Amino acid sequence: MGSEPTKVLVAVNASTIKDYPHPSISCKRAFEWTLEKIVRSNTSDFKILLLHVQVVDEDGFDDVDSIYASPDDFRDMRESNKAKGLHLLEFFVNKCHEIGVGCEAWIKIGDPKDVICQEVKRVRPDYLVVGSRGLGRFQKVFVGTVSAFCVKHAECPVMTIKRNADETPSDAADD
Repeated sequence: MGSEPTKVLVAVNASTIKDYPHPSISCKRAFEWTLEKIVRSNTSDFKILLLHVQVVDEDGFDDVDSIYASPDDFRDMRESNKAKGLHLLEFFVNKCHEIGVGCEAWIKIGDPKDVICQEVKRVRPDYLVVGSRGLGRFQKVFVGTVSAFCVKHAECPVMTIKRNADETPSDAADD
């Protein structure tokens, strides 16, 4: 009788440079690190849980140049955002299936730091893995970091994975 696989929750997000459906540099690095350093060749011993949190702007409008003239315009925008999130998750699910590790993926809407911690409470993973952009002190004050919040508040061990130095864009806030 086998034991349950170790559940590793990996928070994933889209790139701010390349836009959807490309994963951010930091989350892609965190995902790859998880496969290389935690899962390794023990694919049957692990289950990767992939969470993508879509951020809703305060005013609800992501594209300031858009004109919304009917209820259908808003429905179309919501469907488009959902499709982009699904495409992003598809990238990671395909990678899991390529190596034969079990996975589940889902999308939530809200503030990433809060939603990630709520999902940790709900699904009770053994580990949470998040990417880190490696922001300096000054940038952290204005931007804040999801990874730092999760380290303090998530109810499981948290691993923050920095992107490689050669992957850092000219503006460290970009990812």
